[in-house]
Amino acid sequence: MGIKRGVSLYSYQQAQFFKQLDWKAQVKEVREGLGTDGIEIIDQATIRDYPFPSEEFCYDWRSYLARYNMKAVTMDVYLDVLQFRDHVMSYTEGAERLKNDLHLAKKLGFANVRCLSGVPVEVIEMALPTAEELGVRIGKEIHAPNPIRLHEGQQPRVNMFGKAMDGSLVEEILSLADRTGSKFVGLVPDFGIFQHSPSDVAIDYVKRHVKKPEAVDFIRENCTNYTTAEIVKLLEEKYPEHGIDPMNIERMMLHESSAVAEDLREIVPYIVSMHGKFYHMTEIPGQPGHYHDASIDYETPIRILNEEGFTGYIDSEYEGQRDQQDRGKEYLPDGVEEVRRHHEMLQRLFDATPNKADL
Repeated sequence: MGIKRGVSLYSYQQAQFFKQLDWKAQVKEVREGLGTDGIEIIDQATIRDYPFPSEEFCYDWRSYLARYNMKAVTMDVYLDVLQFRDHVMSYTEGAERLKNDLHLAKKLGFANVRCLSGVPVEVIEMALPTAEELGVRIGKEIHAPNPIRLHEGQQPRVNMFGKAMDGSLVEEILSLADRTGSKFVGLVPDFGIFQHSPSDVAIDYVKRHVKKPEAVDFIRENCTNYTTAEIVKLLEEKYPEHGIDPMNIERMMLHESSAVAEDLREIVPYIVSMHGKFYHMTEIPGQPGHYHDASIDYETPIRILNEEGFTGYIDSEYEGQRDQQDRGKEYLPDGVEEVRRHHEMLQRLFDATPNKADL
């Protein structure tokens, strides 16, 4: 059994944009290029005419996955609260959209639907009876800078909207699952919560877009000693025209993980699937042909998942291309190769520790 490898087709967005790989070629790459079977999609990126695709598309999707014996793992959905343009979507309207997404996921053969971390738990609860009826699980994403839980003495990080990331997201879902006794609601942890430093491609991107690149180095050198607010004040004093926007200051302040890997043990029974977030796969020094993302801890969480007997999917989610798309096409990375390197790492780490389910 063991942990399974999958891919979010989001990873191939660049090849899709340049019409190098359509969704069928992406599915074929996952099977033949990576030798695995797990598929995750973002609804609007793959499903033509979402949220109401034609019967022809639905049949084509199911038959093509069957041709390659693929598993439709998770369909990522977005509740666009401004989709009606004349008002903000209510909780009831959001629940109706989620119910429609669940029916669509069932029709396309998906086992799970992923909601963004910002989707209110009340909306998920209203849609839960539909999920149970269809046999499709709802997973709420744990995305950076959310922790799995807040430890004693740990100060919650505050996101760009001023909301404290205090672990309440996870508590709400666990409470809903335990209160209802439902097996059809859970969590989708993103490996970005185990990021411990800015990725090299993010650092390079920010330096290309500021007036004072040396200010980026100042942040990285001092981020362990000051809070974000203190760094902002110091920057204004030392580099008054630095030109770094608040979001990028926050990205450079990732000096400690949002989550503690050991906390995974508490939530393994509730994990629907996982996002294998990564930004840049580089060869490990002294280990030719072996790769890692130097900014994210994969080794510790995967060891813990094996020790706890997790046998679900980790779906690669390549995001590093976004930090390189501001330059000419000749500088763009090869997303297909990046995902292949990610899967080398995943399988190597899967094999490093026996999975409890296999003992």
